[in-house]
Amino acid sequence: MNNSIMQRLTRPDLLAFGVLFIAAILIPLFTQGYLLYVLPEYYAYGLLALSLGLLWGQVGILSFGQAAFFVAGAYATGIALQSESWIASVPVLLVLSALAGFLVALIPGYFLFTGGVRATYFVLVTLALSILAERLAVNYSDITGGWNGMFVTRPEFDFGTLGSLSLYGDIPMYYFVLLILSSVFLTVRGLCQRRFGRMLIGVRENEDRMLAMGVDSAHIKTLAFGLSGAVAGLAGSVFAMHTGFVSPSLGGVLFSTEVVVWVAIGGRLSLLGAIVGGILVAGLSNYLSAALPDYWRLIQGLIFIAVIVFFKRGLAGALDDLRGLVSRKPGEAT
Repeated sequence: MNNSIMQRLTRPDLLAFGVLFIAAILIPLFTQGYLLYVLPEYYAYGLLALSLGLLWGQVGILSFGQAAFFVAGAYATGIALQSESWIASVPVLLVLSALAGFLVALIPGYFLFTGGVRATYFVLVTLALSILAERLAVNYSDITGGWNGMFVTRPEFDFGTLGSLSLYGDIPMYYFVLLILSSVFLTVRGLCQRRFGRMLIGVRENEDRMLAMGVDSAHIKTLAFGLSGAVAGLAGSVFAMHTGFVSPSLGGVLFSTEVVVWVAIGGRLSLLGAIVGGILVAGLSNYLSAALPDYWRLIQGLIFIAVIVFFKRGLAGALDDLRGLVSRKPGEAT
């Protein structure tokens, strides 16, 4: 991929991110109540969508196992908070949840990629990961609460002699989740701008050529899968802290499938598009499930089909094409 195309996929994303971030900062100044409470949940979904955007968009690997990493981070946070020990501090919780998601993805990913598993077979294995995660959460009910779920207490930041900041209120939690989402996006984006990111795209575009150049694509894909799991684990952690509840269904195939829909609609080639897709589609699904409980999944499916048919690169790709048309000089070839 040449430099001009790379710039088209990245710089507009950064500008759009700045605009959206400023708008998100200002939201609590103009609204209160339910919207302010539910937005952090959607931000957590956006972070989960980012994890798949990193894997599917940058490396070309479709995974139906993101929910497994998500629920691993969520349960790791809930269990750590119940211990009421030093691991219950917020920074440790974030690291612990990211590590949980990282390992749950890295270990099977290593054997899959070094064993040469690709395409359809890999998708089937990731489906199995989600099924396994849900069943483990149900079977180990002494730890997870089984189908009854696990209640999670909102933690607080301890700044030592400077005091502490409770995340119990909606406004502190809102800005906390927004900060995590923004920081992870900028970190992942920065990583994709470096040599590692170029290798990811190289594997996506022509893995055989990368192998001929001496690049160990199996290790590259394993690391990308692990990083994707870490981001999903972080998403599960902030989700658990915000909602105060974790259930086995969060690790199931249905939820993983929804994540794929989010990213496909938002645009898998754009990290920001994946985030926006996760936030918007999850919010729309929540609204439709309340307004049209018998038809909302049908409507969601029709939207998904329409985007795939008419906007193959998702909404982010459509906006990028529109920007190209607007900026094109008169008489310039298409």
